[in-house]
Amino acid sequence: MTKKVSLKDIAEKAGVSVTTVSIVLNGRAKDMKISEAMARKILALGEKMNYRPNHFAKGLRTGKTNTIGLIVDDISNYFFGHLANIVEEEADKLGYTVMFCSSENNEGKSRHILNMLVDKHMDGYIIAPTKAMLPELEKLVKEKKPAVLIDRYYQQLDSSYVTIDNVNGSLEAVNYLAKKGYRRIALVTNLTDQLQMIQRMEGYQQGLNQNHLQLDQQIIKKIPFGLTDEKVVKEIKDFVELNENKMDAIFFTSNNLGVAGLEALRSIEKRIPDDISVICFDDNDLFRLGMPGISVVSQPIKDIAKKAVEILIQQINQRSTTVEHIVLKTVMIERESVK
Repeated sequence: MTKKVSLKDIAEKAGVSVTTVSIVLNGRAKDMKISEAMARKILALGEKMNYRPNHFAKGLRTGKTNTIGLIVDDISNYFFGHLANIVEEEADKLGYTVMFCSSENNEGKSRHILNMLVDKHMDGYIIAPTKAMLPELEKLVKEKKPAVLIDRYYQQLDSSYVTIDNVNGSLEAVNYLAKKGYRRIALVTNLTDQLQMIQRMEGYQQGLNQNHLQLDQQIIKKIPFGLTDEKVVKEIKDFVELNENKMDAIFFTSNNLGVAGLEALRSIEKRIPDDISVICFDDNDLFRLGMPGISVVSQPIKDIAKKAVEILIQQINQRSTTVEHIVLKTVMIERESVK
């Protein structure tokens, strides 16, 4: 196993003290009046010797690690995977490394990973919170630790967040279907108290009311988190088979439910849009590339990620102590799944 290069190794090669090497590698050579020639020599040695700084050890000394903790539901999910990629790109431009963690909507795991990241002295946190995280997040806010919530937030917590207009996004989806002549619009959502899903349900109900459509609980399916993919597909399949004469369109409130829904409809040979029309909250490559393409309420993933990083870095650099509440608009994308 190759020995990790230390500051002492570089110092011995350069013929200077460890302190001098540390000053140069931390970008303070000019401030400490170290010659430009010596600074170049030390930097060149560091690169040649493949030196990798220990940010966590550095954080214990300086209070800054140049790392950001990102907690999302599931990094393999289309929405969170793309969001994480953009967060990483934006953070890298500013000299920060991102540590990713997936909570899997597991209350115990979500608290554990947040505490783990805090113990590792992250400079700041971007978090898609679960309900169980509230005590830890209240502590972060009280201690004035840089943190930005994404996708959802706590109404009682005085924290910055970046989210989207879930109510209006769902309302737009129902309006779109109603204008196409659909009168029996089913809903498949998650059984959860997460705010974003509550808001999407609210938008669905508002859409029915605005279009003078009856709210029928029999064609609303709420699926618990934590089920296997196979179980989710079966739940949707059974729901559609039981109520197929009561629905002419289905609105899925997330892309993972939409993907499972397509598999369920295919398994019972339901043709889209001939037998039933489909629309989904969240986009996915499968919706864009498949035949037929699936109409979606698309979230501005790039804008969410960039804004979250911008607010967080401002907090880290203490350029802003203002709590910011950013609500971005969704975009309706029409494809072939609605006729």
